[in-house]
Amino acid sequence: MGNIHQRQGRFFMKRNVVSFRSNVRLARRFWGEPSGTARHCLRDLTARHSLSVGDGHLQFLEGRWYITHAGLLHIAERRRCAGIKTSVERHLSDPNSHRWVCKAVAYKKSGGKGFTGYGDADPSNVFPLVRGAEMRVAETRAVNRALRKAYAIGLCSVEELGSHAFPEGPSNNKHRIPQNGNASSISMPSLRDKLCLLIRNYELDPTLVKRYAADFCGTETLREASRDLVESFVSTISQEAANNRAALVCKLNSYNQPEEMRP
Repeated sequence: MGNIHQRQGRFFMKRNVVSFRSNVRLARRFWGEPSGTARHCLRDLTARHSLSVGDGHLQFLEGRWYITHAGLLHIAERRRCAGIKTSVERHLSDPNSHRWVCKAVAYKKSGGKGFTGYGDADPSNVFPLVRGAEMRVAETRAVNRALRKAYAIGLCSVEELGSHAFPEGPSNNKHRIPQNGNASSISMPSLRDKLCLLIRNYELDPTLVKRYAADFCGTETLREASRDLVESFVSTISQEAANNRAALVCKLNSYNQPEEMRP
């Protein structure tokens, strides 16, 4: 798989503009009022690593914080990670059964000691949404473990969670029940999570996905669509991504064109 995430040229540190207050506000909106322990942990993550709930660096599932692949890459960038090398462990993998084992080595500085992580994926330990992309899932898990070791991140990453951790999916989370008692919207965060995970794993353009979704559902915005339509869209785009990502990207790019020029 070669060398990925390699830094080149001069590095410019971004200013830390993440505030604990904004993180708490977003966490409350997404998952309900956090407990005192959850707030304390979020405060530490904000101050120490400048992780942002709004940027998708963290997920709150079953009362626990999990870091995301985006969050780990954010930490690696801030800490000036020299690079990450990944490879497939072919003697442990079995392409015929869609089982893949990947190795990742994260380097905190050029010529320094590498931190190794392994990740595995097969149809039995990935969510249905990403089946067919087991090799990419395995690589992501390996990179996450290497970065967690390199930067002493004790939180498990959400991408490392297998389907056994949440038999019915990570959306079965009591902290996601809206506080206004609107039962019809309870399932919407779960669909949003699935869509965000799909966008992240297949490296899709979120803006174009939203335009495609609105067109698919026949609404001005995705938020206006019914739950059934959103669920149908998520199922459709996940199948398209797994079967032919290139064709899906081509379709999404058409939403950059004026409406009259779309096929």
